[in-house]
Amino acid sequence: MHPMLNTAIKAARRAASVVQRASNNLDVLRVERKEHNSFVTEVDRAAEKAIVETLLEAYPKHAILAEESGAHGENEYTWIIDPLDGTTNFLHGVPQYCISIALEHRGQISQAVIYDPNRNDLFTATRGAGAFLNDRRIRVSKTREMADSLICTGFPYSDFSKLDAYMQQFRDVVQKSAGVRRPGAAALDLAYIACGRYDAFWELGLSPWDIAAGSLLVLEAGGLITDLSGEAGFMESGNVVAGTPKVFAQLLQTLQA
Repeated sequence: MHPMLNTAIKAARRAASVVQRASNNLDVLRVERKEHNSFVTEVDRAAEKAIVETLLEAYPKHAILAEESGAHGENEYTWIIDPLDGTTNFLHGVPQYCISIALEHRGQISQAVIYDPNRNDLFTATRGAGAFLNDRRIRVSKTREMADSLICTGFPYSDFSKLDAYMQQFRDVVQKSAGVRRPGAAALDLAYIACGRYDAFWELGLSPWDIAAGSLLVLEAGGLITDLSGEAGFMESGNVVAGTPKVFAQLLQTLQA
């Protein structure tokens, strides 16, 4: 295992300890509203602190891009961190959230960790070395037709400027697929694409920390991921389409119609 990936795993597990201890005391958590339907808790900040300290202890010159504390430092290596993806689920006691850590090297994601502490699911990937779930190699599903596919999405929840466009996409996908799910943690949704639990995914207006680790998992598991134009700019636009190759192509065509 790559030593940088090992460090990321260590950081994710430390953050998970913070998160899971807090999950037993949700009624006393301090919660702040960042914007409409977007929340941050003391747990997000404490988990992020645990991750950053672990990473910088091993690699003190690396840069950081984290959801709560923003960007720090300049280096050819940048750690992209979401300490608690699915905060709203977490606050309601819904066990669908995760810790997401990715390492970007010279503009490419090279290492990825997504950890689901509720199921003890550890998703990892190193560029060129495949994707894994708890040390078992994973691949995207073999589903070939969108009509047979279980497709995952995320609704706009704070910026509603794209809501009308999204609802048209949603109507089209519902009619052409076997089902659509909205679990509420984009990083984990992408991990589920990588291991074949979902066949495809799309969402609009995500942030880099929602996408970074999951994008490498999808690619290393044999899937495809682009923006809505079929190009590689999804980290910049936040608009993402991913899936097993055959279904990805059909979903992208549906979304562009």
